[in-house]
Amino acid sequence: MPGLEDLYREIILDHYRNPRNRGELESPPAVRAEGFNPLCGDEIVVYLAVDGEQITDVKIAGQGCSISQSSASMMSAAVKGKTVAQARSTIKAFRAMMSLHGRALDGAGDGPAGDGLIGAGDGQGVGGDQGTDDERSGAEVAAAEGVVLGDLEALQGVVKFPVRIKCATLSWHTLAQALDEAATRA
Repeated sequence: MPGLEDLYREIILDHYRNPRNRGELESPPAVRAEGFNPLCGDEIVVYLAVDGEQITDVKIAGQGCSISQSSASMMSAAVKGKTVAQARSTIKAFRAMMSLHGRALDGAGDGPAGDGLIGAGDGQGVGGDQGTDDERSGAEVAAAEGVVLGDLEALQGVVKFPVRIKCATLSWHTLAQALDEAATRA
């Protein structure tokens, strides 16, 4: 569908050229988590302010390709103002959408999440609960989690280029790391 692909390309470029929630938060009190993709040099820093179970603010910093930076922008817009549980559900749905052939992203690799990313993730998936999500599509996981992916669906075409999946998921792994750190501070 060329028309849909053009729309998705425009959404990605808009988030790259006009990133949402770009900046820094004072750390502490905000949690600061860093992610790095050594394969292409993408760097993401996620600043997360959590009050109880509510994400009150999120900022992103870093540099990298249009896919990594657009994904970070979309991620920040998707989780800002949400609860921690809603953010974890969104991460779960996004990771399912970005998986190859229904397989989880957390395979063998260099980083703690086993995906070649350094400093982003714990290798357990979101909340350590991947189980049958490995076999479900992103749409099925999103529906089960009550998540509307919206603009994030523009990134689903990245799955056609497996080496770029790491670019798209870097900020999501980094967000999961920040949520885990915020939980240990609570």
